[in-house]
Amino acid sequence: MAWTWRFETAEGTETSPAVEPEEFTTQGDAESWIGEVWKELLEGGVEQVKLSDDGGTELYTMSLRAALDA
Repeated sequence: MAWTWRFETAEGTETSPAVEPEEFTTQGDAESWIGEVWKELLEGGVEQVKLSDDGGTELYTMSLRAALDA
């Protein structure tokens, strides 16, 4: 199974990430990666991310701005 991130602006429009994602074979790998690079993504214009599995099922949306403000 593959896990993918969708990178979005604050308005929900898809955008290109400042850091290119790897291929993730587990949800944990995908989440670990986002935990390492979220600040760089935010600085590059990504405001929120969505994690999906290879079937296209969206698992959740996460605001990077909220993580910064926490």
